[in-house]
Amino acid sequence: MRNNLDQARGAKFVGAVESAVTVLRYLAHAATPAGVASIARETGLNVSTTFNILRTLAKEGLVAFETASKTYSIALGVLEFSAPLLGTNQVDLIRPELERLSTEHNSLIGLWKVAPNDRIVLVDRVAGVNMIRVDMPTGTRLPAFIGAVGRCIAATRKLPAKDLEARFRRLRWQAPPRFDDYAADVAAAGKRGYAFDYGQLFKGVDTVAAVIRDHAGEARFGISGIAIAGQLPWPALAALGRDIHKTAEHISVSFYGRALESTRRRETRPPARTTKRLAAKA
Repeated sequence: MRNNLDQARGAKFVGAVESAVTVLRYLAHAATPAGVASIARETGLNVSTTFNILRTLAKEGLVAFETASKTYSIALGVLEFSAPLLGTNQVDLIRPELERLSTEHNSLIGLWKVAPNDRIVLVDRVAGVNMIRVDMPTGTRLPAFIGAVGRCIAATRKLPAKDLEARFRRLRWQAPPRFDDYAADVAAAGKRGYAFDYGQLFKGVDTVAAVIRDHAGEARFGISGIAIAGQLPWPALAALGRDIHKTAEHISVSFYGRALESTRRRETRPPARTTKRLAAKA
């Protein structure tokens, strides 16, 4: 993923390298080998350019060419680059993205692991040194369906309304939302890919979050942006949500090997119950 700071500073990128990476990503997620014309069409590249890229990648052992069908597929050569990372802690690999999110959005960024006992555990957090912020120690444990991360996890489970309500009734909030509002938030998270909590889990704290999902769509980690209520005006909080979602999707593809279903990134205003409070504190 490109660093937005580099883009802002006018950094220049090599188009040929970007095109080669685009082809490799396509082949990595393709269900079957593909021909040059098909790859060019799907990636939006010129056929001649695609052919030259594929021929070069095949020479380097990164893609395989099947003579009979004249198709290409990903090859074992790519493992040369991934092997050094296979034993690395996933949290360590995610941390640079947490640092970027914290720096660019002036927020505390938390990484939550979805535990087997239907809890979430804070395994990492990053905050800028000069920001006024709330804090939360690593190791903090919460029920899986609570807060902004919990709404996103609930969206991945797609429970019937009766089961969702039963789970909701067992949650303990400082300022509990109504179940109808919570269910609407879960549905919205399923559509746009991220969710909000406006001082309901913890009074005076606004949170936006998205989840990292595996190849089956199950939530494995959650990323949350946490700020003192009113510290981030609505447009900034929404921008943080979009960036967290984009980052979570990128990590999902990188860790679990398959692109996930795209979500409709529809811009939604805060619920009417919170609009007045946000406007007063922005």
